[in-house]
Amino acid sequence: MSHHINGTVLQARYQIVQSLGAGVFGQTYIAVDIDYPENAKCVIKQLKVNSGHSSYLDYLRLRFLTETETLKHLGRHKQIPQLITCFEENERFYLVQEFIEGHALTAELPINQKWGRMWSEHEVVQFLKDVLEILEFVHSQGFIHCDVKPENLIRRNADGKLVLIDFGSIQPIDFNIDAEIPISRIPTTSLGYIPPEQFIGQTKPNSDIYSLGIIAIQALTGTAPLQLKIDPYSNEIIWRSENTPVNDYLAAVLSRMIRYNFQDRFQSASDVLRVLRQIVWEAQPQPIINSQNPVFSKTTVDGHNLPQNSVFGKSSPLLTGLKVGLTVNSLFLGLGAYSLVNTPPSNSEAETLYKASKEYQKGDLQEAIALAKSIPSHSDVYPEAQATIGEWQEQWQMAVEQYLIAEQAMNEGRWSDVILAVPEVPDILYWQSKTGKLVQQAQANIETQTQALLAKAYEKAEIKDFSAALECLRQIPQESSAGAIVQKKLAEYSQKRQIRAKYFLHKAYAKASSSDFNTAIKFLQKIPKDTQVYAQAQIRLNEYTQKQRLQEEAENIAILKNVSAPQSKNSFVPSNSDMRKMNLQPENYLQEVNIKQ
Repeated sequence: MSHHINGTVLQARYQIVQSLGAGVFGQTYIAVDIDYPENAKCVIKQLKVNSGHSSYLDYLRLRFLTETETLKHLGRHKQIPQLITCFEENERFYLVQEFIEGHALTAELPINQKWGRMWSEHEVVQFLKDVLEILEFVHSQGFIHCDVKPENLIRRNADGKLVLIDFGSIQPIDFNIDAEIPISRIPTTSLGYIPPEQFIGQTKPNSDIYSLGIIAIQALTGTAPLQLKIDPYSNEIIWRSENTPVNDYLAAVLSRMIRYNFQDRFQSASDVLRVLRQIVWEAQPQPIINSQNPVFSKTTVDGHNLPQNSVFGKSSPLLTGLKVGLTVNSLFLGLGAYSLVNTPPSNSEAETLYKASKEYQKGDLQEAIALAKSIPSHSDVYPEAQATIGEWQEQWQMAVEQYLIAEQAMNEGRWSDVILAVPEVPDILYWQSKTGKLVQQAQANIETQTQALLAKAYEKAEIKDFSAALECLRQIPQESSAGAIVQKKLAEYSQKRQIRAKYFLHKAYAKASSSDFNTAIKFLQKIPKDTQVYAQAQIRLNEYTQKQRLQEEAENIAILKNVSAPQSKNSFVPSNSDMRKMNLQPENYLQEVNIKQ
């Protein structure tokens, strides 16, 4: 369904008013129930259908009806949206759920260690208890959420309680919990919160506990999941430092919630709750009163308060134009004011210096100097004119040099260097105009290059070649207007590259456990050098290579023994099988074995 669905009425009752976007397993919309005068809002989720074959649809229909009964039961919990109804229309399957008025937990979390307020230990514990009680109920019903993240926790306006949304309702009905999840189907917002086992089809109830622990650490430290460091040998997340404001007890609980191996974690939400309830606070934490804005740390420039993230010193063509205009106006107005405060005999000399300045800005240095030198030595303006001539000559030389640098960079296709040269050009309108044209051309070339590299990066990511995709993104100049997109994709592809490396390592383990060392080695050789599991993969690569060689030697010896086995004493005429063995020529086979060794 596309964005054109807005206004469409389903089941002659639910009118779509807004699209909330596509998830991994379906499309979500906000609708109004036109049967009620209040036009109460609801959420409609259209589940994906991967095939239009009649037998597949019959199977899907059966699974759909079965799982909606589960969702109805889950909706009885006061912190889970109620399932209002479900229906099929035009061979498409829809769920209608309660709409929760509120905001996502994302709005409450610190963006990083400088933006937003870190949560106190008390707040983190209360948050954990609140969500764990929901998960305890969900797990008790034999259901796993599989996508616990800040976006799926809504702070309800009515009572301030957290509500857990987006359950299996956004999964396709034919979703197999034992199947591997392709990385390309995982939304960017879920990366970092999904535990390792979920990528290889071994999702457990404590997979949700891992996700919840990551959110708690983000709230406590201000570190986003994708920014957390990982021990390359144990694969455990390193989240605590000596400056982290957390006591040892809570730190131990959080660390156990996010253990790499699900068998080392808390096995149930009830276990975590039981431990958290034993925490006794020595004193009720007092709210921290911050005189500064919790989101914006301000600084003062020329008497004006500005957000700390304001960017200075990086010129764009537009800022360059403004800078030139202000410079010329300041010069002209300044000289005009100078002429007003001077004595009448000096008015003509001030006017001459003003004209010289205009010629200088227009690009005629020699005429400007000639006019300035024409001012008599007895004039009050003379000292300033002489000083101005020297300043002009110095700035002109600098402008010429910077323009030539920018021009050479342009000719050599170094677009970023063209832009970097602009701030160094003195405030001379003539040279600013010339370099401004170079900047416009360079900027256009950068955008063309950016689009080509982005398209190539998307193409490589589509086939899961994240190393090549990252290489394309790193070639995009920082001056590109797509900087925000590039940074986002760099983080996304870097994480997916790490995940894919771990996926290859797990596949190698699986193949090696069945003595298929050849395939295991191939998986290990796919792991990029700068990934977190590379060192571990190299250790396994050496181990499996040695085991593969021993395995081959054992097989060769077994074959050789079968070839050279003595004939039966009671057999006077060789059988057909014996003749085949004789034709193998054992002495030649021995030579071949020795050569391989």
